Amino acid sequence: MEFLHTADRHRYRRMTTSELREAYMVDGMFVPGDVMLCYTDIDRAIVGSAVPLKKSLTLPVHKELASDFFTQRREIGIINIGGAGKVSVDGETFEVDNRDSLYIGRGSKDVQFASNAEDSPAQYYILSYPAHTDHPTTLVKQSDARRMDLGSLEECNERIIHQSIRSGIVDTCQIVMGFTQLSPGSVWNTMPPHTHRRRSEIYMYFDLDENSNVFHLMGEPDETRSLVVRNGEAVVSPSWSMHSGAGTRNYTFIWGMGGENQEFDDMDHIDMTSLL
Repeated sequence: MEFLHTADRHRYRRMTTSELREAYMVDGMFVPGDVMLCYTDIDRAIVGSAVPLKKSLTLPVHKELASDFFTQRREIGIINIGGAGKVSVDGETFEVDNRDSLYIGRGSKDVQFASNAEDSPAQYYILSYPAHTDHPTTLVKQSDARRMDLGSLEECNERIIHQSIRSGIVDTCQIVMGFTQLSPGSVWNTMPPHTHRRRSEIYMYFDLDENSNVFHLMGEPDETRSLVVRNGEAVVSPSWSMHSGAGTRNYTFIWGMGGENQEFDDMDHIDMTSLL
């Protein structure tokens, strides 16, 4: 398991590009035939991926968790960004197609990831937060997610938000999760930006080719920084940091939150004139 040691709201202002990337970015995910996990000190979140090929992959437990199994004190949100696959949780199998979500509750001892076809493997994005109680494992098909159509082509931010793991659809302890898909010709996400002091948020960008990037904006409104993000990479946002960005083309990103409040609309909007 990798570790991400983030900087506070004062130290990030003095950091170089490489130091910012080391503190806030998760890369090296979606390795064929492997499970990759990264532990961050922000709300004790774990970010990772599983890409099974011919053989299924088991969600490991690392000694750093000081637990008998991964979800002994944790819950998990999963979204598949690859080919069709199956996730087995304590012997119950869930068919997880592209853009489907799976919530795994605390106390699930055995989690197995599989792909339906080796030449088109599933690519499971994994997000985990500590949990204080048990909730049932629940599959949310993309068609069952709550859809919101927002933005406009004139503002370069026409997008569809799919809210899949959230109150009213799935009962969770902390996790709120889904994905946002930008329309062709749109490049801006989460603009105007916001913060939410009551929870952290993690963005994982995908649907980008090898020659495309997203310029992710972070930091406090009067001291912004940018990170160049490529396909399959994630950025961790502390509660004090804005999170927004623009790409060299349209893209999709998974957003996942954990903290005190699960209300999706609970955010502190930032006045555009205050950005520096």
